[in-house]
Amino acid sequence: MNLLTGKLWTLLDAVSDVAPAVTDAVIDPAAAETAEAISPVAMVLQFVPFLLIGVALYFMMIRPQRKKDKQVKDMLANLKVGDRVTTIGGMHGTVTGIRDDNILVAVGPGKEKSELVLARWGIRSVDEVSISNDAETLI
Repeated sequence: MNLLTGKLWTLLDAVSDVAPAVTDAVIDPAAAETAEAISPVAMVLQFVPFLLIGVALYFMMIRPQRKKDKQVKDMLANLKVGDRVTTIGGMHGTVTGIRDDNILVAVGPGKEKSELVLARWGIRSVDEVSISNDAETLI
């Protein structure tokens, strides 16, 4: 890291030495040759902040979102009959059947369970722990 900051300070010193020559080139046409030779460095230096912002956005926003999307995709692909799931709407149920992009989920207490047909993307999470109720323990 120190090597990088050292090179950055060297580059900034070089640019600060050239800056008066660039302003003199506007006033003095003879100094225009110096300004033309330095313009590629100045152009590259203008894009450095945008590059740093892009890298920061990638590591702070894009990469974590891709990682989360991959985990959700893996979770939905690994659903199996008997899994205890929570839907996006907040209902807890047990997977009783899987068909392509649809999932049958049994919801309700005891033997009075109702089966719902949900889209696979409607599952928010697979519950790892059992949920206790006064009447029964649901796994």
